[in-house]
Amino acid sequence: MSNLTSSIQISQKSTYHLNNGTQIPVIGFGCYQIPAEKTKNAVYTALKDGYRHIDCAVMYRNEKEAAQGIAEFLKDHPDVHREDIWFTTKIADSEHGYEETKQSVERISQRVKEYIGHVDLVLIHSPLSNREKRLGTWKALQEYVQNPSNPVLHIRSLGVSNYGIFHLEELLNWDGLLVKPVVDQLEFHPWLPRLKLREYLVKNHILAEAYSPLTRGRKFDDPALVEMEKKYKISKADILLKWSFLQGFVVLVKSENPERIKSNLNVLSANEHGKVDLEEEIVTKLDMPDSNEVLTWNGKDLTALQE
Repeated sequence: MSNLTSSIQISQKSTYHLNNGTQIPVIGFGCYQIPAEKTKNAVYTALKDGYRHIDCAVMYRNEKEAAQGIAEFLKDHPDVHREDIWFTTKIADSEHGYEETKQSVERISQRVKEYIGHVDLVLIHSPLSNREKRLGTWKALQEYVQNPSNPVLHIRSLGVSNYGIFHLEELLNWDGLLVKPVVDQLEFHPWLPRLKLREYLVKNHILAEAYSPLTRGRKFDDPALVEMEKKYKISKADILLKWSFLQGFVVLVKSENPERIKSNLNVLSANEHGKVDLEEEIVTKLDMPDSNEVLTWNGKDLTALQE
């Protein structure tokens, strides 16, 4: 079953330890579908509100602007340091393969290095290529991690996204593996709890990151959710975000709306001794261990692929 915990101590300042000794902030601001011309201001606003984790990707076409937002915020807030902010990007599917990935990293460097120096985490965005290309990408990426003083780009950590057990085992059992993935970023919400995959991640000390925790609004008319919102006077968005935090995920939220950027963060207390809790009835109603409803990638479950 899902984690039925109804309360955990966690705040806006909380971090989770990764298997390479680094610490990742528990909430991240996602840049997916934010137009490039709005990204710099959105990232700046998020950081000003208190986010310390920015999630980007080559496919989003706004890495440069996200990095500029970080740089401008740091310039205006000298009490915050680059090391306090976590920046993630992702290698696009079309750039899988050893040489292709090296070229991709060079382009990422050209877009972000002058603004933020290093990248905290690089993910393989999805497994949509083939074994040779996926492992070639990993081979290239781990060379940057193992040589932090390389002239192209210092990458601190590596991870994957949309990987199921088949592709994780392909990587973890590869004899060329030198740098272990620290996270698997996946679609998670009560209608897609992925319990077997989560058990595998825990066993292999890989942290689960949740994207689309609000189901892109597509489940906001769910009868149980509507009922709980009315009964307990808590918004549907807050219920779903709290559910994800109670599962132990790093949670990624996104919005261009300044009010929504702030309210998503305020699900977590600014007090470092704060906690997240939900009524036990809500937690129980949202426990759907057998549900497998994919709402992203046109409904295709990439974790189920075996090719």
